[in-house]
Amino acid sequence: MDKNKLWKWLLLALLVIWSFALVTPLDQKIKLGLDLKGGSSFVVEVDAEDVAKKMVEGDEEISSIEDISATALKDEIKNVQEIAVEVIRNRIDVLGTSEPEIYPEGEARIVVRLPGADAETRAEAKAQLSADAVLNFKAVHQDSAAWVAELVQTGKVPMGYKMAGQDGSGPFYIRDRSALTDDQLDRAFRERLKSFGGQHADFMLMSDKLKDGSTVYRPEYIERRRQLGGDTIKDAFVSYDQMTGLPSISLEFNSEGKKSFGRVTEKMSPKEDGTYSRLAIILDDTLYSAPRINEAIWSGRAEISGNFSVTEARRLVNVLRAGALPGRVKIVEERTVAPTLGQDSIDSGVKAILYGGIAVLLFMALYYMVPGLIANLSLVFVLILLPVGMVVSAGFLGVISGSLEGSAVSLPTLTLYGIAGIVLTVGMAVDANVLIFERMREEWKVGKSIGGSINAGYNKAFSTILDANVTTLLTAIILFWQGSGPIRGFAVTLSAGILISMFIVLVMTRLFFNTLADSNMLKSVKMMSMPFLQNANFNFLGGRKVAAIISLVIIVLSWGMFMKKGDANFGVDFTGGSVITFEFEQKQDIEVVRSALGAAGFGSANIAYQASLDGTEFLEVKVGASGEEAEPALQAVKGLSGEYKDVKNDSVGSQIGAELKKKGVNAIIFALIGIIIYISIRFEFAFAMGAITALAHDVLITVGIYCALGNELSMPIIAALLTIVGYSVNDTIVVFDRIREDLKLEKGKSYKDIANLSINQTLSRTVLTSVTTLLTVVMLLVFGGGAVKDFALALFIGILVGTYSSIFVATPVVLLWHKEEKVK
Repeated sequence: MDKNKLWKWLLLALLVIWSFALVTPLDQKIKLGLDLKGGSSFVVEVDAEDVAKKMVEGDEEISSIEDISATALKDEIKNVQEIAVEVIRNRIDVLGTSEPEIYPEGEARIVVRLPGADAETRAEAKAQLSADAVLNFKAVHQDSAAWVAELVQTGKVPMGYKMAGQDGSGPFYIRDRSALTDDQLDRAFRERLKSFGGQHADFMLMSDKLKDGSTVYRPEYIERRRQLGGDTIKDAFVSYDQMTGLPSISLEFNSEGKKSFGRVTEKMSPKEDGTYSRLAIILDDTLYSAPRINEAIWSGRAEISGNFSVTEARRLVNVLRAGALPGRVKIVEERTVAPTLGQDSIDSGVKAILYGGIAVLLFMALYYMVPGLIANLSLVFVLILLPVGMVVSAGFLGVISGSLEGSAVSLPTLTLYGIAGIVLTVGMAVDANVLIFERMREEWKVGKSIGGSINAGYNKAFSTILDANVTTLLTAIILFWQGSGPIRGFAVTLSAGILISMFIVLVMTRLFFNTLADSNMLKSVKMMSMPFLQNANFNFLGGRKVAAIISLVIIVLSWGMFMKKGDANFGVDFTGGSVITFEFEQKQDIEVVRSALGAAGFGSANIAYQASLDGTEFLEVKVGASGEEAEPALQAVKGLSGEYKDVKNDSVGSQIGAELKKKGVNAIIFALIGIIIYISIRFEFAFAMGAITALAHDVLITVGIYCALGNELSMPIIAALLTIVGYSVNDTIVVFDRIREDLKLEKGKSYKDIANLSINQTLSRTVLTSVTTLLTVVMLLVFGGGAVKDFALALFIGILVGTYSSIFVATPVVLLWHKEEKVK
């Protein structure tokens, strides 16, 4: 054995060892995504408006928000994001969640992932994220009593409340729930309440209890400038009133806070003229107490009293200990998958890989015989080395996209779409083998030796394989750049499959063939053939006008339906809103569910029962609200008899939805531009126009038919469309590469005849690759379930349309640049 072959065998052995080291032991090295393991993910965003308000409150030189420059606000938001990451991490750590992932994203967002979190942990985590724990100490305005007296005299009362009376502590209100429900007393309401009365101070209500135990609300006007913040809190703990037993929150300041609190209380101490001040203690824009300051307090201790339950007090203590958020954050995206649903996804994914792999292996062994067995061996090695490819791809994609998450040199998290990428890799890895085998068959037929057929087959197929895989890799890079979460997982797996399959097919299978040929174990190229594929002589281009009419009719009809449906074509990823999936013990009629949702204010909700592969029924509810606004819909369904439990929740804010829609469109546009540039360089501009027209054709028809079947567009479907773009251009390049080759060999013929000849020469490869890829996609379609089933359906449509366009669309467009031209 020569040294060149020996080094290749050693390289393969080292890569296999490295790959096994990356995944063993399996339970420790392979991290499952939330869609497989179950759990919850949240994306929170720093509230720019709140940050600006706090800058005004904390800086005497800034009199209004308009005085803050865009650069200063941007820098402060970034600073708040950095601090908030650590605060949120401290809060989540209290919950005891296993291996939470918390990291910044962009300039104002934070991603929080909680693998395996159950419903109780999820609810608590959501509460911890929603609670700002922003503690402020402000002065009660000196004119507060006079302004409140004016309100009483004029009869003005804030909405949701009624005037109830007056005692020694002043006037008080009671709740009017017929005007506003408790759910409506949210953050936005508290913000509006501040301007009630029209004074240059914030109007707030302080909860209090009368001697008879009834809850009342006392009005106060609070100065807007902050005297002291909660960032100097050293510790917080629950204490209990010795007389009433009610819980309160005791605070202890750090050394800096102790001095600041002392100075503030000294400044607010009673004056010689008898005037006194009161210090308002405000947590998350809620006034809890406003004690009179009788003297300077240098002990560094304070107490927040209010109508707390023990649970509420403990939760507030936890968030105060973790640290107050320096600025408000809001949940803009929430996704939840129950652990049981995650296990179902694993089972269906394993089935898809297993059955798809077996189908491809059987087909290759039966059709290509000995070369097919070698191809099967190469597929096994592709799967074995995929972990190495994923590590390399994740690092490479992370570096070029500037993503710290992606650039970590470790095995990426495996998601459901990652499994889909593995299944697709099995199908697409066959393509290079088919290209080489068909070339080897041609060389063997013209009388070359077995060694000559092998080398000529690999050499002539190399440029086609390179061009096809580079364009597919380009779409994977764009997908990673524009995508997030599971979509990035798919991009990593797809690019890893491309890199590893190219290495195995171009280097290792050639080594296998040459080793067998050199040892006389392989003496001929024997393969099955289909008569209509061998020596094919169809006049494909003669029917190009009919094909153009068929394509236009399909596009017009399907997009006519698309336009008619309007926003109904888009899922919550793009429109914003929530899709909540429930499991249940006893099924309730849809009208019962609709009535419950209508009572909660969601009369226009989309409601449907769906069946899984094993026949289990789930209820799916889609509402236009997201986050906290969608919570009443969730509770309305859970309140139905029949033990309804939410097992999946995709909640996307309208801003995120708009951004995802923009990213999806950008991803497709950038992919098309990249392909135009690459094909123009490698071939010529006419070929680039042919490829782009075919790709636009494929995307339009796939989207049109997919939505016409009643499905919605989402980010995973954008991933499917980009995969179709990669697959279709792969198909098209194979034809273009043969045209380029035949133009050098077939002198004197018309451009049209040469192009038609090239399509016929590559027809065997086109059909066989489509068959093997469709075998794996069909397995995803049958066993994928849920969102992966929708993903596979889009792929199925796209692969069929892409195969058609590579023959009937791409080449006819190229002919427009070469009408009646003869090759000289």
